[in-house]
Amino acid sequence: MNTLLSIAKRNAVLSRMAELLEQERANLKSINQQDISNYSGEDLAMEKRLLVNDAKIDGMILSMQQLASQEDPVGVERFHFVHDNGLKITNKTAAFGTIMIIYESRPDVTVEAGGIAFKSGNKILLKGGKESLLSNLKIVSLWHQALEENEISKDWVEYLNYNRVETQAFLENPTQKVDLIVPRGGEQLIAFTKKHATCPVIVSGRGNNFLYINKEADLQKALDIIINGKTTNIGVCNALDKVLIDSNLKNWDHFAAKLVAELRNYKVEILGDERFSKATNVPQIESDLIWYEEFLNYKIVVGIVDSNEEAVTKINKYCGGHSASIITTNDAVAQEFMEQVDCAAVYQNASTRFTDGGQFGLGGELAISTDKLHQRGPIGLQHLVTNKWYIYGEGQVR
Repeated sequence: MNTLLSIAKRNAVLSRMAELLEQERANLKSINQQDISNYSGEDLAMEKRLLVNDAKIDGMILSMQQLASQEDPVGVERFHFVHDNGLKITNKTAAFGTIMIIYESRPDVTVEAGGIAFKSGNKILLKGGKESLLSNLKIVSLWHQALEENEISKDWVEYLNYNRVETQAFLENPTQKVDLIVPRGGEQLIAFTKKHATCPVIVSGRGNNFLYINKEADLQKALDIIINGKTTNIGVCNALDKVLIDSNLKNWDHFAAKLVAELRNYKVEILGDERFSKATNVPQIESDLIWYEEFLNYKIVVGIVDSNEEAVTKINKYCGGHSASIITTNDAVAQEFMEQVDCAAVYQNASTRFTDGGQFGLGGELAISTDKLHQRGPIGLQHLVTNKWYIYGEGQVR
C-alpha cells in the first residue's frame, strides 16, 4: 500500500516538473526527432500524436502548473450522517493506489496523465508505445529527477518498457498490485486490455462522433462547425466522422453541394448514403457497417434522415458513445435531442472538438471515458479517486 504523500509534496513535484520541462525543452525536441525518424508507419494520425514541438511542450508545462494550483482531490467529504445511536459516519474521496496507463505514441500523456494520477495520490505505471520510447524515457527521467529532488522514491512513477507479450503477461498476472488500468488508444488496444486485465479498466479513446443538422439549423454555423470538427485535428477521439442532414431542411440538396465543395477544399474524402450520393455525386457507401467506424483520417460519411427521431436512433445505434452535436436554432428540439442521445458529451451549435478536460475546465484529463462506470467523459483530477467510509464511535454495537 502506498503511503499518501502530503499535498505540499505532490504539488512541489508537479511544479518542479514544469521547470524541468522548460529547461530540457531543446533536448526533448531533439530526442523526439529520433523517435519520429525511427517511425516507419503509414499512419498520419499516429505521426501527429508522436510529435513533440514547442506548442506541445507549452501544453505539458501548463498542465503541470494548473495541476499544482488545484485543490487536493483526496480527502474531500462527500457525505456526512449522524446515526440515532451517535455514530458519526463520513464518506471521503480516496486515492486508488496504483494506476496503470497504457497508451500509443503520445509523449504528452507521459506528462499529463501521469500528473493527474500523481496529484490524486496514486502511484503510476506508464506503458507507452514503442514508437515514442526515447521521448517517454526522457520524460520519465525528468519525473524521477523531480521526485528525488523532493526526497520522494522514484517508484511513484514507473515506466514499463514491455513488448506485447510481456504486457499481456503483466496484465494477466501483475508482479505488483494494480488498482485501475486506463488504456488510451485505438479499439485494438482497448480490446486487448479488457481481455487480459485482472482489475477494473476505464475505456477511453474511441470517437466516431456524429453531427445532426436539424431543419431549423443556421447553415453557416453548421458548415463552420463541420469543417472545424473534421479538419483541425484528425488524430483525436473528439474529431467528427459522421454528418446527418434532416430531409425537411429547405433545399437540403443545395446545402449538401456547398458542404461537399467546402470539404473538398480541405482534401477530405466524402462518402454518402444513397440519397446524399445521388444529390451530390459523391461515392456511395458500400455497407452500413461504415457507420460504426472511427476514421482518424481526412474522411467523412454524410447521410439523410427524415426526422429528429431517426437521427437519434441512428446515432445511438452506430456512435461510440463519445460526443454528438445538433445544429438548430430551436432550443426545445435541441434539449430533447441532447437528452435522448446516449453519449458522454452532447452539444447544441458547437464542435465536438471541445470534448476535452482542459476545455471543460478540468485542467486536463487522464482519459475520455465512454464507459458509464465510474465516470463518463473527460476524467479530470476530481474523478480519479475512489471513496472510503470513516465511522467514529464510542463503543456502539449492533
